[in-house]
Amino acid sequence: MSVHIEVRKNTYYDSVTLMALTQKMAALPGVAEAVVVMATPMNKELLAGVGLLTAEADGAGPDDLIVAIRAESEAACEAALSLFAGAAARKAADKKAAAGFVSLDGAVRQLPDANLAVISVPGEYAAREARAALRNGLNVMLFSDNVSLADEIELKTTAHEQGLLVMGPDCGTAIVNGVALCFANAVRRGNIGIVGASGTGTQEITVHIDRFGGGVSQVLGTGGRDLSAAVGGIMMLDCLAALTVDEATDVIVLVSKPPAPAVADKIVAVLKTCPKPVVVCFLGGQAGAEGAYFAATLEEAAKAAVALAKGETPQPPSCSHEKLATMAAVARAKLAPEQKGIRGLFCGGTLCEEAARLTAEDRHIFLDLGDDAYTKGKPHPMIEPSLRLPYILEAARDPAVAVILLDVVLGYGAHPDPAGVTAPAVVEAKAIARAAGRHLEIIAYVCGTDADPQGKADQESKLAAAGATLAKSNVRGAYLAAAIVSGEV
Repeated sequence: MSVHIEVRKNTYYDSVTLMALTQKMAALPGVAEAVVVMATPMNKELLAGVGLLTAEADGAGPDDLIVAIRAESEAACEAALSLFAGAAARKAADKKAAAGFVSLDGAVRQLPDANLAVISVPGEYAAREARAALRNGLNVMLFSDNVSLADEIELKTTAHEQGLLVMGPDCGTAIVNGVALCFANAVRRGNIGIVGASGTGTQEITVHIDRFGGGVSQVLGTGGRDLSAAVGGIMMLDCLAALTVDEATDVIVLVSKPPAPAVADKIVAVLKTCPKPVVVCFLGGQAGAEGAYFAATLEEAAKAAVALAKGETPQPPSCSHEKLATMAAVARAKLAPEQKGIRGLFCGGTLCEEAARLTAEDRHIFLDLGDDAYTKGKPHPMIEPSLRLPYILEAARDPAVAVILLDVVLGYGAHPDPAGVTAPAVVEAKAIARAAGRHLEIIAYVCGTDADPQGKADQESKLAAAGATLAKSNVRGAYLAAAIVSGEV
């Protein structure tokens, strides 16, 4: 066994780059462990857990980079190091070719008209950089997670007092003046503005607005904790106020998991005086109140917003129950008597939440594989979909599983070919079940548009060719899964 551990002083790479690089190195033949991380306390704990924390690495500071490799041979170790060296050289060349800034203050001096800073640094440093941005009069999109609740409250309170926005922390999706930021989809512009406390929930609404013929003016994120009792919905209310006076926005959509009751009441009170029509989708939360159209699902919210944007009255949600019943009956007839469970394996947390609520029974298991519990020291599955593959195969081996429910999320920042990575596992999973004398239904929903870098139609064709059943929306996939195992639509 060959082990190589080195510390590179004052060498910084963002977490997304390091996670993707780690995965590529770990996938090389003969490499047992590969970890490339900044020397933060959490990352040192990760290294200690896999037996790769040396005294030198333990003494490294948070501005230092640690490269740790354990391989079956010296040649395999050298191959991993060579891959890292090549990536580091390309990164250095890109940085040299691009116009770079050594500090936020320097960037502001050279870009005096800028009014938004996107911050993606380790959580322990994110609040400091956000404060600097606010001092310079910049709105903030805080992509970083692991920011303390106290820091979030302080930052948002300061921003509110200055008439600025702090979108986040852990804000993954925004579209500002037609520019998609972080995880966002390529959708047409229009007159519908969105405020989202959930990333993939916001993405789902934007792609369906595009599908139904509408377009978006602005998409503003708040971070998942904004509607908690502690934060009080500061940014959702401020973003709502911003869209209320935005001349390009005629209809507003609010999306979140259920807010704290007092926060929900505060938001509803404001909606009663909002001069623009508002669609509210608080999953599993408030069913209706004066002053807004309350949608039960993400797809319904998008459809209602498009209707309102056209000056029409939103119609009750429609779903072809007859078609669903027929599809479900065909699949159900192939199942063994013990196959009664659904296994939901999701990249998107809000998509997982919506599907789980629609199929809520104890025998079903839904996993949000993008949750911090699954991504510690690893990239998000939207960036590296191969992380989900073992869960798909594990579910296929479970004799109680009848349906595997998957989301495939496209857009800027996502993997360039998530369906291409997932399709072989779909084929293998169905083969595992078939060899055991069972039928396994795999339902996949692609959240995206044909204008996305990955192309929705291309991604769907790869999944269909592998044997997956395609759903038009996340909610329809969940309805179909529930119908297959229950016999009811």
